[in-house]
Amino acid sequence: MKRRRMEIVFLFILIASVYMILFTQVSFDVKLFFIGLYILVMFITLFSLMLENRFAHETLLWMYVLLFFPVFGYVFYLFSGQLYLKGFLFRSKRKKDREEWKSLVTQVSFPDLSFLNDHQRSFAAFAKNASETTISTSSETEVLKNGNETFTEIIKQLKKAEKFIHIEYYIFRSDRLGTEIIDILIEKAKNGVEVLFIFDAAGSLSLSNNEVKRMKNAGIKAYPFSPLKHGFFNQKFNFRNHRKIIIIDGEVGFVGGLNVGEEYLGRNKNIGFWRDTHMVLKGEAVYMLHTVFLLDWEYVSGEDVLQERPEFKNKVVQGDGAVQVVASGPDTQQGIMSDFYYSLITNATKSIWIASPYFVPNQAIKAAIKHAAIKGIQVRVMVPAVNDGFLTQYGSRSYFGELLQFGVEVYSYKKGFLHQKLIIVDGDMASIGTANMDMRSFHLNFEVNVFLMGSRTIEDLIIHYKEDMMDSDKLDPIGYNDRGLLERSKESFARLFSNVL
Repeated sequence: MKRRRMEIVFLFILIASVYMILFTQVSFDVKLFFIGLYILVMFITLFSLMLENRFAHETLLWMYVLLFFPVFGYVFYLFSGQLYLKGFLFRSKRKKDREEWKSLVTQVSFPDLSFLNDHQRSFAAFAKNASETTISTSSETEVLKNGNETFTEIIKQLKKAEKFIHIEYYIFRSDRLGTEIIDILIEKAKNGVEVLFIFDAAGSLSLSNNEVKRMKNAGIKAYPFSPLKHGFFNQKFNFRNHRKIIIIDGEVGFVGGLNVGEEYLGRNKNIGFWRDTHMVLKGEAVYMLHTVFLLDWEYVSGEDVLQERPEFKNKVVQGDGAVQVVASGPDTQQGIMSDFYYSLITNATKSIWIASPYFVPNQAIKAAIKHAAIKGIQVRVMVPAVNDGFLTQYGSRSYFGELLQFGVEVYSYKKGFLHQKLIIVDGDMASIGTANMDMRSFHLNFEVNVFLMGSRTIEDLIIHYKEDMMDSDKLDPIGYNDRGLLERSKESFARLFSNVL
């Protein structure tokens, strides 16, 4: 915390120095003093950055930003470039969560995974040791394609709730869809159903205060995650809760890529058709997903509720393969989602199919994809033809040349905006959830994914992926290499920011 205060002081010193040097008529000696002060602050900042021992290219990138963009570069560094921040900003949450995970995981015994094949067991062995959640063979999963299927099922299950509804979203809007769901939550709360509601403060800026008050007046407990007014100077607002979770009566869980808003139903004319994937969980996996929510609830509310919850007593379900819920973010092990993606890819023997709206892989994942393609494994990467941001769109495209060179098939989705976060390996392992394949999801955001091994649900994911290929253009290596200088320049510029996207 002392370091954070010092950095804010440094920011004001830099602003004052630039002002005194450029916009005042003080004496040369005074200006010389402020020049020296500016250089001293820059030296301390650059030396501190060097001591973090990041990758050399990343350190140099931030040094260039700091040196060549006076004041603005420093502000950008403070709020985008300091991954170490989560080391202390969420220290208490991380410590508390780990302690509670350990006590809760013991309630669920590790299952017999002998029915899995060799590469599935290899991934399961990694998953068991890398994550604090357990693998379940007593869970059911169902894929929900796009907004209509997803919200029809969500609304149906919300209306059935008898005991509690626990809901957590990155984006929750006060539009027609959001209001419809809020009306259901209020009706349930008035009928005695416990409703706990978490929304990300930055992602849900369009959730009106009046709607939040309306929920609270009906007895719903609602909290923002890292309120902006409390997080500006300590940079907590840079770490967003990207999770989308609904738990109903401890029996049904929802998780995936869809937030709550009209655009997710394809009703926004500026965005058009929205392609996404969500998932329904039943059985033991609901317990783990619920635990992720309750740990977040304890953090935002200050209530100790997890230990008061009864042991897992869901209805017994016929297991469909192996299922694992994995949470990642500043409250978990560094880069855990990246490690899961890497392990999933490196365990492939036949095929790797990836779909992501933001494809900015780190060095390890990029190398794993290239090595797989070199070995003759079929690798497909699908991204939207038009993204919702300049840097993310052209940053993703900057990787296509390397991938195409090694035989990776790249598909540009044309029907609308592709937002699903999906990996399918060998047709019998998969990941679906909230985490994109970019640095923000790997290091800054709170995320949650479901990993499947030997599940029949994967067959639906394969069918949907093939349908999406029909709505995509396969990039031709020759055509891609013939793109103009302007396109190359945009890609190269966006690539400079790939480590902070």
